[in-house]
Amino acid sequence: MTVLERNQTLVIEFLLLGFGDLHNLRIPLFIIFLIIHIMALTSNVLVIMLVVANQSLHSPMYFFLSQLSLSEILFTSNIVPSMLWLILIGSGRLSVDRCISQFLLLAIPSVTQCLLLAGMSYDRYVAICKPLHYAIIVTFGQQLQIVLSCWLVGFTLSLVVYIYLKQLTFCGLNIINHFFCDIAPLIRLSCSDTYFVEMVTAAVSFPVLLSPFMFIVVTYISIIKAILKIPSNTGRKKTFSTCSSHLIIVCMYYGTLSSIYIFPPKENSVDANKSLSLLYTLVTPLFNPLVYSLRNQDIRAAIQKSLKIMALCKLICSSH
Repeated sequence: MTVLERNQTLVIEFLLLGFGDLHNLRIPLFIIFLIIHIMALTSNVLVIMLVVANQSLHSPMYFFLSQLSLSEILFTSNIVPSMLWLILIGSGRLSVDRCISQFLLLAIPSVTQCLLLAGMSYDRYVAICKPLHYAIIVTFGQQLQIVLSCWLVGFTLSLVVYIYLKQLTFCGLNIINHFFCDIAPLIRLSCSDTYFVEMVTAAVSFPVLLSPFMFIVVTYISIIKAILKIPSNTGRKKTFSTCSSHLIIVCMYYGTLSSIYIFPPKENSVDANKSLSLLYTLVTPLFNPLVYSLRNQDIRAAIQKSLKIMALCKLICSSH
């Protein structure tokens, strides 16, 4: 223990300021955010149920999509309930262990999503650039292996950072001007040597963000080249529409992540950081399934089929 640590009281809990004093906006914001959260959870659960229940959606692309929805459910369930509680009460306290654990449960689905998006781009690359070999290359065993690898890598890398965070000592200030426990304020509030945890975080973060993104860029360059070679304009539009939803999600997801972690706002721009984090934790989980549902003919057909089955079951039950 350093001299600084001995002269200061050890911190056993953090004070999360949330969104500060919202005055009369507290209840309206709580209701709006709660509705968005419920819609996000419902839509992501619906995507998983549709993929499982409909034979027409038993393909690699929709299997990856269901895993993306699962990661969104885990992510929002970890962050949003505590955020809603902070809005109601103004601020809240979390123990150091619980705060670091919240970061772990935030990091695992975040890392996994980056890798899943890369896996989805690989699926689109094979489907468009090598259509005759698609069934041979993208087998069920391979897609299962890719998905399991994404979750395993996400868990392992997040756990490594978590272990280093657990070794930090916190003393003196215990105020986090945010609505969840992110890694930057945890490192900033620590009174022990943070060199190794910063190095490990950098070593993990940049490859996790940049490597999948560069892979996606390379695959889409090949995809666009293949699409441009299609002779008919209708064929080009139809082929591009099969991967446009994925491309929209990639742009939004990596755009918000880069804004928060690679090119973060200045330290005095706390409100900007909160706004970006709010977009990342609340809006994106709702946006992903909506994009696929509204732009994907197979998903829309599966929803219509499910609604017809439900209506038929209701009719049969009411007749008895």
